[in-house]
Amino acid sequence: MRLLLMRHGQTHANVSGELDTAHPGLDLTDLGRAQAVAASKALADEHLDAIYVSSRVRTHQTAAPTAETRDLALTQLEGLEEIQAGEFEMRADHDAVAGYIGTVATWLEGDLTHRMPGGETGEEFLARFDAAVRTIVDAGHRAALIVSHGAALRTWVSTRMEPHPDAPPATQPLHNTALIVLEGDFDAGWRMVSWQGHPVGGDYLEDPTAEDPTGDLDADGDGEIG
Repeated sequence: MRLLLMRHGQTHANVSGELDTAHPGLDLTDLGRAQAVAASKALADEHLDAIYVSSRVRTHQTAAPTAETRDLALTQLEGLEEIQAGEFEMRADHDAVAGYIGTVATWLEGDLTHRMPGGETGEEFLARFDAAVRTIVDAGHRAALIVSHGAALRTWVSTRMEPHPDAPPATQPLHNTALIVLEGDFDAGWRMVSWQGHPVGGDYLEDPTAEDPTGDLDADGDGEIG
């Protein structure tokens, strides 16, 4: 199947640099809503059988314009949520951001047993995200859109995608409404079709002033995630 994986639009936490992973999460900013509308137009030529979102409000708000233009219902699926920040939740200080990103980096280096302080291990994260994607695959869609979260998408894709010489590293930026497209399934393997790290609606929808701690998995804690 064809799997389109989109990060949600800009939120108020992305602007302030806070690690917002708990339910229900903060709303989209005005720019985030513009990104969502632009994304629906950018996806106009893509066939979609279904649209899946996490339980966080920002994914619903991002997917809504695409769902409305296609008369598709949003399906909320547990397991598609962001990697839990645990003790770092809603913090924006350097130690918290570095601790969060450093934990994810440890997973990407192969130690999936390492636990986010107060949160989940890499094994636990992958198990729940895998279960969600299997539900989507088992539904028999030809193509589906998943609107999820920055660190979650890059961690899952980098560990589940077949090795490819042209694949970007997991630390590649994945900005708001960026899009990764995969084809395949769990048996045949997932192959990368494309990785667009910037907003699908155009670079003019970027906000270089936002702190956004989950858009770039920078092990030094200077980048973005969420």
